[in-house]
Amino acid sequence: MKPRKVPLRKCVACQNMMPKKELIRVVRTPDGEVGIDLTGKKAGRGAYLCGKVACFKLAKKSKALDRALKQPVGEHIYDQLEQDFIAVEEQFIATKEQTPDDEDE
Repeated sequence: MKPRKVPLRKCVACQNMMPKKELIRVVRTPDGEVGIDLTGKKAGRGAYLCGKVACFKLAKKSKALDRALKQPVGEHIYDQLEQDFIAVEEQFIATKEQTPDDEDE
């Protein structure tokens, strides 16, 4: 049986290519709202970040999310995202550790 292709995405801050499941998706919905999408299935334009706060701070400093989401992201939205990012970081790491690797199959 042919092994499944693992979808890769690039972190908008550090530019590292990683499997999609190892990154946190920030999404701009069709309504224009910006938020974190842990499921990776919300409708809208997405940008991916490593699960590290350092990468988020780098993205904030370089305004990488503005470019990736093709919309200016206000300072108050960055602050809200930073709080959400810190809150979901532990949950994201826990689910990443629970997910079995498909490579072993």
